[in-house]
Amino acid sequence: MKYNWEFKIECVEKYRTNIPITVPECSKASHHDFMHMVRDWNKIYEKYGIDGLRKNYSNRLLSPEEKFDCITRIMSGESYRDVAIDKQISASALHVWNENYQRYGYDGLQLKKGRKPKEPVMADTKEMKELTKSEKEELILLRKRIEYLEAENAYLKKLRALAARKKAESSVRAKRQKSSKDSEKKDID
Repeated sequence: MKYNWEFKIECVEKYRTNIPITVPECSKASHHDFMHMVRDWNKIYEKYGIDGLRKNYSNRLLSPEEKFDCITRIMSGESYRDVAIDKQISASALHVWNENYQRYGYDGLQLKKGRKPKEPVMADTKEMKELTKSEKEELILLRKRIEYLEAENAYLKKLRALAARKKAESSVRAKRQKSSKDSEKKDID
């Protein structure tokens, strides 16, 4: 939930004067999480003043060098929240950058827009020539296994459809028999 500027200032003033702060009813955050947010607002207020609470920095783009600086600060022991407040970004963005850095190194910090490209399922034909004999044999066996499993899957689908059709036909027959018995009883009465 987004809170307006006046509400943030009111909460910071209460926090600074040790007046109890209640979580708004419309907020989904627990009291503990809400107080974390108020402490963050207080840190922003101390560092940037009242206008720091007004601005939303969630869409701020940083260069790979700036991202790397953030990651090194986190690795040296600073908390995600402190670095996020200092750089005026979200802590969740820092978590993503740190994961990308751990997984891909410095290249993971490059600016990327849009969806991640899908990794190719099959290797290029040039790479296929470089396979060893055992890898080629394994590839042949795996393709045969896939072919077998696809055939088995198709068989099971047909079997399931046949069973559903028989069940539907039997329920139609049962309804017909029931309706014919009901009509026979009416004729007798």
